[in-house]
Amino acid sequence: MAKTRWLIVCLLITFCTCAMAQAQVTQDSAVTTTDTTAVKPRPRYNGPLPFLDSVARATALHEQFVSDSLAKRYIAKPDPNRPNAFVDSILRTNRYKGDFFLSLSSKTTIQQGYGRNRPARDIWVIGVIFVLLLFAACLNIASSKDVSNVFQSFYQRRSTGPAGKEDSPINAWTFIGLFALFGLTSGMFLYLLTTGYYKVYYTIAGFQLFLTLSFVIIALFAVKFLVIKFLGFVFDINKLVNEYINTLALTYFNITFVFLPVAVCFSLIADKFIPFLLVVTLLLVIIIFIWQYLRSSVSIIANFRFHKFYLFMYLCALEICPILILIKALNIGFR
Repeated sequence: MAKTRWLIVCLLITFCTCAMAQAQVTQDSAVTTTDTTAVKPRPRYNGPLPFLDSVARATALHEQFVSDSLAKRYIAKPDPNRPNAFVDSILRTNRYKGDFFLSLSSKTTIQQGYGRNRPARDIWVIGVIFVLLLFAACLNIASSKDVSNVFQSFYQRRSTGPAGKEDSPINAWTFIGLFALFGLTSGMFLYLLTTGYYKVYYTIAGFQLFLTLSFVIIALFAVKFLVIKFLGFVFDINKLVNEYINTLALTYFNITFVFLPVAVCFSLIADKFIPFLLVVTLLLVIIIFIWQYLRSSVSIIANFRFHKFYLFMYLCALEICPILILIKALNIGFR
């Protein structure tokens, strides 16, 4: 019985405590509601702002505008559909108006035409010319005295003998090297002249054409020397013939050192300057022939008594005619 009474007392105390707590919460809620309803919202000011506040607000809006613009310029992609005033002005000015281009001004500074291709020379030509220059330099290093005699023969007249002899201005190996240089340089000059200036086309072209021209020149002049040598043997004038052959060789070797820089210029300058280069080359070759070739050869032939008609026949047959045949075969000439 005692335990039952204590249990009932505890339940009554617990019930009273809960009732008092609930009453306190209800009272607090009522007070809060009363206070909330008592506070009224402050009306928003819609009138003009003070001067400083308006300046600050305008500055903030401008900074926001700039930041948005920079974000679109450097971060976001531009709108592809936005109008482009520059492109629109070009299209509006130059678009076809359906008048068969009759609206174009005749005083326009723009040159209208079909255009033309820019001429270009073969790249291997520079390489071959560079090799020829190296070959000439090696000859000068290996036989500097002989090469010097070739240049000195232009303004110093001396008695000459067969190549390789003691009285000859050059030895046999230098003669062979200079003769090969003469053939290759002349072949390169003719190649540039025919394909670069006259625009003549053959069944062969390129490096093969250059080798063919060089071989033909070397073969023709070698045959010419052999024919002259044979004539000297037949008429028993070997001494005069040997001197004449050396005079021819020195003349051709001097022309070689004219053709070599001309070939370099020919491969680099524009087409409009080529006629002036050809005129200068022709003048130099004529001067060399007149000063050295005719001076020496005529004096040699004059010592041998024969009719002048034979001299004329020789010059036409072995000197002038081969040059004319070569010009005709290559289909080149004066323009």
